[in-house]
Amino acid sequence: MSGVFAGQMFVSTFVTLLVILDPPGAIPVFLGLTRSLAPGARRAAARRASLVALGVIASFAVFGQRILDYLHISLPALQGAGGLLLLIVALDLLTGSDSEEHADAGVNVALVPLGTPLLAGPGAIVATMLAVQKASGTAELVSVGLALVAALVIVWLTFHFAGSLHRILRESGIVLLTRIAGLLLSAIAVQMIADSVRAFVKAG
Repeated sequence: MSGVFAGQMFVSTFVTLLVILDPPGAIPVFLGLTRSLAPGARRAAARRASLVALGVIASFAVFGQRILDYLHISLPALQGAGGLLLLIVALDLLTGSDSEEHADAGVNVALVPLGTPLLAGPGAIVATMLAVQKASGTAELVSVGLALVAALVIVWLTFHFAGSLHRILRESGIVLLTRIAGLLLSAIAVQMIADSVRAFVKAG
């Protein structure tokens, strides 16, 4: 019976994380931030971003609540900070000022903003923390870990083969996708900030 519950925990956590991470929706942002990189560097950025996201989310899943309690940081505050950081990235994508900046940074773009907060954002962190809290045994905890790894493998594969899309769309198409991604990302960032403010008001 424990195996059944572990399987259910894996499926629910995997689906939740996949929806939050939204690999297809992140492709334009990934291409926009890495369009000045060589194909090999772009693939390295995809791998590093996925590993960074895995490390950050896993760390918060295990130690997150203790870290937040120690620093006296609430989840709405974390969500608001992530929203502000994403808004800065979105404005860079909309204005086109990201290309020169990230060209000098090389694959470090995989750390910020790709690895975090784009992938390892408040949504994915909170969802994983809640799944860990719901897990009632070792088997379910392992299921949560496997679901996290599986979801980020999907993200890595999506980013890894994004270069094919880059060759098809060429530079003009990527610029268009980048502007659209910036607009959508700014809307997501504003929504995150609004949810954070709403949570603060409700708590007050």
